[in-house]
Amino acid sequence: MDDRQRIGIIICDRYKTCAGGKCFRALRNREGAFSIYRGIEVELAGFTSCGGCPGGNIEYAGEEMVKNGVTVIHLATGFLVGYPPCPSIDHFTRFMEERYRVRVIVGTHPIPAKYLAIHEKLGTWKAPEWKQRLDATLADEATRAAYD
Repeated sequence: MDDRQRIGIIICDRYKTCAGGKCFRALRNREGAFSIYRGIEVELAGFTSCGGCPGGNIEYAGEEMVKNGVTVIHLATGFLVGYPPCPSIDHFTRFMEERYRVRVIVGTHPIPAKYLAIHEKLGTWKAPEWKQRLDATLADEATRAAYD
């Protein structure tokens, strides 16, 4: 029996040239949203962008990832920290969970300190629904600084 957790990462298309360094470091170190995998073997089985607003690749990417054994899809931290944050986060999550019966987690690496500071200054994340969206990616001050 294979006890590995197979995950996929979908990044915001604004960052389509991202090499994934922060996500891969966080996965290796089990930080940010990847802290749920402490003590669990994880295989990255998919990495792509959403395809640009309004998420033209979400349907195909989710289907392809699930066909390849992915059981959890992470929407990368860039969906949260970009300005403005992705307005479709909740739609993407509900769609993929309903359509593909896969768990979707918002976030990958910890939110870098510089992004937390500007979003707090701008009041971007004041609405109550942001608490749940950000929970997996908030970390202690030292960890946030390490991701700047």
